[in-house]
Amino acid sequence: MTQQPKQEQTRFQLHQELGGLEVVAANYHHKTFAKHSHEGYAINLIEQGVQRFYRSGQDHFAPQNSIIFVNPDDVHNGQSATPGLWSYQGMYPLASIFTQLSADLGLGHNFAPYFPNAVVNDAQLANELRQMYQVLNNSTNTLLRETLLYGVLTRLMLKHGKRPIEIKNSQQDKQHLDWVSQYIHDNLSQNISLESLALLADLSPFHLIRQFGRRFGLPPHAYQIQQRLHQAKALLKLGHKVASVAQDLGFHDQSHFHRHFVKAMGLTPGVYARQVSGITKPGQWHH
Repeated sequence: MTQQPKQEQTRFQLHQELGGLEVVAANYHHKTFAKHSHEGYAINLIEQGVQRFYRSGQDHFAPQNSIIFVNPDDVHNGQSATPGLWSYQGMYPLASIFTQLSADLGLGHNFAPYFPNAVVNDAQLANELRQMYQVLNNSTNTLLRETLLYGVLTRLMLKHGKRPIEIKNSQQDKQHLDWVSQYIHDNLSQNISLESLALLADLSPFHLIRQFGRRFGLPPHAYQIQQRLHQAKALLKLGHKVASVAQDLGFHDQSHFHRHFVKAMGLTPGVYARQVSGITKPGQWHH
């Protein structure tokens, strides 16, 4: 009897009432994520197996019951470090949630934490995360959901976060690189040349690639793709069609969009759109 290949399973949920929080649960056997980034934080609880991933210039290993932290725009990847099942529950809180919590705590109105450790072992917070995910998946009690989420985020921030560390570029390079980043954001659908970006930054193309990669974690072309994917998620949440999103954001064709989205998110844009719109029934997995 032929053994059936093991299926990869991903389930996304979008909680608009919780600041647009995305929550994911995933069971993977052979899934490998390419290098990518998120506009918000990624905080994952490993339920089974060991995850291996790159962040902050090196590889990390996250065993069962450990917590993974990825800061906004941190370039990272992910795969199983051992044979067999690798599963986790995770969330993608935006910096604005932490900013509001920080203001409430008197830490300042523009403070968002930086999580220096990619992996932490904290049994108490792991259990609190697990309880929170269970409530988000099964309870409609808004007060309970908000109380657990904001309590967990506050404890994670106070215990494992610290103030961001500025990347050490010259002030001139930093400003020029920010101009390039903003230009990419403002022209997501355009086919931008490296020469035009180098002229904007007043740097040589080679120097621009090196400095931009140091500051943002990706070279300009890969950074453009990541920003397109961030915008694509926002448009899909609003109900835009997959084909129109691919065209409007400058992807070569729909298959090109599909390929990059799967590499970064672990599921197709069509499945993601159905899940975040609530069409997928609670508890239903994507295979």
